[in-house]
Amino acid sequence: MKFLLKLIGFILVAALLAVGAVFFLPGERIARIAADQISSLTGREVQMTGDTTVSFYPVLGISTGRTTIANASWSDAGPMLEADSLKVGVDPLSLIKGDIRITGLEAVAPKIILERAKDGRVNWQIGVDGVAPSGQSDGGAAATSNRLALTLDRALITDASLVYIDKQAGTQTQMGGMGLDLRWPDYEGEATFDAVLRPAGSDLKITGRVAKVGTMIEGGISALAATLETQGGKLSFDGRGSALPQLEGRLSTNITNTSQFLQSLGLPAADIPAGMGRSIKATTQVTLTQDLRLALRDLVLGLDGNSLTGAVDITTSGARPRITAQLAAGALDLTGLQSGDSASGGSGGTAVESGWSKEAIDASALALADAEIQLSASSLDLGTFKFGTTRILATVDRARAVFQFRELQGYGGNVTGQFVANNRSGLSVGGDLSAKGIDMERLLTDAAGISRFATTGSASLKFLGVGQSVDAIMRSLSGDLSLSTGRGVISGFDLDRLMRTGNGTGGTTVFDAMSASFVMKDGDMRGDDLKMSMPLASATGKGRIGLGAQDIDYVFTPVLLEGENSRGFAIPVKIRGPWADPRIWPDLEDAIDLNFKEEKEKIEQQVKQEVEKEVNKFVEKELGVTVQDGESVEDAIKKEVEKEVVKELFKLFD
Repeated sequence: MKFLLKLIGFILVAALLAVGAVFFLPGERIARIAADQISSLTGREVQMTGDTTVSFYPVLGISTGRTTIANASWSDAGPMLEADSLKVGVDPLSLIKGDIRITGLEAVAPKIILERAKDGRVNWQIGVDGVAPSGQSDGGAAATSNRLALTLDRALITDASLVYIDKQAGTQTQMGGMGLDLRWPDYEGEATFDAVLRPAGSDLKITGRVAKVGTMIEGGISALAATLETQGGKLSFDGRGSALPQLEGRLSTNITNTSQFLQSLGLPAADIPAGMGRSIKATTQVTLTQDLRLALRDLVLGLDGNSLTGAVDITTSGARPRITAQLAAGALDLTGLQSGDSASGGSGGTAVESGWSKEAIDASALALADAEIQLSASSLDLGTFKFGTTRILATVDRARAVFQFRELQGYGGNVTGQFVANNRSGLSVGGDLSAKGIDMERLLTDAAGISRFATTGSASLKFLGVGQSVDAIMRSLSGDLSLSTGRGVISGFDLDRLMRTGNGTGGTTVFDAMSASFVMKDGDMRGDDLKMSMPLASATGKGRIGLGAQDIDYVFTPVLLEGENSRGFAIPVKIRGPWADPRIWPDLEDAIDLNFKEEKEKIEQQVKQEVEKEVNKFVEKELGVTVQDGESVEDAIKKEVEKEVVKELFKLFD
């Protein structure tokens, strides 16, 4: 027992002597040793200036003045790290053995520069034997890993600023007010971290853990979990990764305000239409490769009220991210695309009584990325138009989107073709569409509020419109439209009553077939070849339909079919006024011209002859001028005047 007590006493005395020796070790000496240690570990020159003091509690270590760590030799951006002050904690037992093992760091107001060169080198690749600070091998010797003699019971960084220079992309990003609290007690063990970044002024909190820090530092794979939370949303990852960077695991997203979330990350805010991701909730299996290719599998995605599943690949190597995706949805509501207003979710129709929406359309989202997306849905609601089963291929290239409709079931038929939205230099929309077996009553009701025309038909449409609102686009439309239908009904006037009484208001008109073509220019649609066949009549039509002004000025002319005891009879019907309440009436004056032309000319001739007789009588009686057969009154009067003038001239010679 006495021997044991003596041994314990000896150890205590030795420890006291070793620790006491620290009191007599100058702070500058400790700082120089620490700087040399960090320099040998990182391959970068370290300088500690200003007053250096030794602390003993709660951590044995030193506190320095201004500290700098040199950048890579190929960089001209200045030191990789500058700090107003640096506190370094050391391991007492290592100190007793004559070594300094760093266990803790505290940096005040550090300025950190991270840089990627044009050739891909990065300035944070440090700490490998046989590799110069530039990252290139010294003397051709193979580079080998060098484990840092470093553990951190706690690393605390406050009021930090970061500058990230990417010379490959030609960009520079700055952020300040950052903080980091890192606990890493064992080099090969687990580390936890709690960081605050402020890329755009708002707090961006990142918390998480790394299972094997040493392995990750040396380029290996380690289990990894992290949560990112800021204004507008939260991201969580649980999987594995490395510092290359590489990631694989489960990603969960709950973004309540996408625009606010993007701004908090320092990215441009985008006015995303309702249904396209004003809020995002998603889960997916994510893989990130070293060349920054992102793959999402088993994706379950909620965009506002829309739900989609599928797979997505994203590459970031080009001028813009490129998205390739295969997605499937149930009922897809894209009514927000009509006005770009997520709050209202689109107007849900064409406000026929008040005109087209003049609200500005923000199509800036088209420039965020290039894409090739295959989408299928059980139904598709575009606000103005509603469809059933849908299969669409959407491609986006430099703010120009093309939607190819491979299947678009709706209104009892199918629509094929393509629709284009181009926002490269102002917004324009166009399309080349064909439709078969379409319920025209339902289509025209949704498109223009016209519910008087009930039939099934086919149509082809080519159009182009330019403008930053629905109203501007509709008033600029150009293109052409052709359509043909089968049997149908026109509500609002009775052709049979019109033919019999001259009053065709109310009732309905049944027809067997119809065809027409129109040319669009400056928001007006004009056509003069409408043909309609009916059981007892045929009809033609011509005029203007105002797509922009939502009005109509059209003449519809039905003609009764000729029979054994009847002849053709036509009564033009004029349709004029706003779509919401057009006036429909028969033009009787034109009807007389069309149906009684010969009779009218005969009567006019008879009236003219009677008038001439009466005039001749008046001229003979009052003026004494006789009008010969076949001679006009004017000629007779002129002849009589000439005779009188001759008489007067001859009197001059008497």
